[in-house]
Amino acid sequence: MPLTADDVDRFEVSRPRMEAIAYRLLGSAGEAEDAVQETFLRWQAADIDRIEVPEAWLTKVLTNLCLNQLTSARARRETYVGQWLPEPLLAGDPMLGPADTAEQRESVSYAVLTLMERLSPNERAVYVLREAFDYPHREIAEILDITEAASQQIFHRAKKHVADGKARTEIDKAAARRIVEEFLAAATSGRTEPLVRLLTQDAISIGDGGGKVPARAKAFEGAVAVAKFLRGLFKPSEAKRALAGGVPEIYAWTANGDPAVVAVVDGRVIGVMCLDVTAEGIVAFRNQVNPDKLERATAHWAGVDHGEPLFNGF
Repeated sequence: MPLTADDVDRFEVSRPRMEAIAYRLLGSAGEAEDAVQETFLRWQAADIDRIEVPEAWLTKVLTNLCLNQLTSARARRETYVGQWLPEPLLAGDPMLGPADTAEQRESVSYAVLTLMERLSPNERAVYVLREAFDYPHREIAEILDITEAASQQIFHRAKKHVADGKARTEIDKAAARRIVEEFLAAATSGRTEPLVRLLTQDAISIGDGGGKVPARAKAFEGAVAVAKFLRGLFKPSEAKRALAGGVPEIYAWTANGDPAVVAVVDGRVIGVMCLDVTAEGIVAFRNQVNPDKLERATAHWAGVDHGEPLFNGF
């Protein structure tokens, strides 16, 4: 039977929550939208009158579609050119989902999304549903067709894998801007020492160019190595401007709740650098420059008041 207006409305009410779940599971906004759309097609084909709890049914279908996607994604990422990083979402993007608790905010942070790549598909699903959306283990067990005890065990194992031994610092928008401004002042000073002072000794810098934009395949490791790389990255040159397609405007922003540097050329976001900050200093820079993973950021950027850039870079 064709869907009624009420049936469509019930799905649309659940869409924002489903997109937020799918994004956390897949690390890709585009793939999340595809998974939600496929869930809608399953909803359209279902005997809806026999579905007792629509939200539970939709979550189960969506989660299992994402699990299948994660399994195939692992195979694709084995042939991915260079480092693979998630697609960043800029502040205000509705796909970031709930941010009422520290657990919800951390579950969508760029650092944790990257760390979740360590998890098996089932571990990732249990972690996301429990940590970010507070599903009880009984419901998670029903969604994944496992026992409640297994859900609890998987969750504890997933949390252990995601934890990397460094307590992240909760940062509000004003503090994030100050951190980015301080970092950019050091990065554009032409000297390594100011940067080193901002970093932890074991700091890293990772870039994802997807084979379309130059990005070093191996991460820079250690405060000095990272500082030298960043000093060079922000040193102006004609070659960099030619590669970027113009003179980038550099903004202090937040992405996935983290302090971020956003580089924009003619309204197009060409790079998002997320800073992972602890009480000891900046522990990681994760730089997304793959244009395929910046299309949503560009579309979102066009609709926000981003003010004046801090400076024109490169």
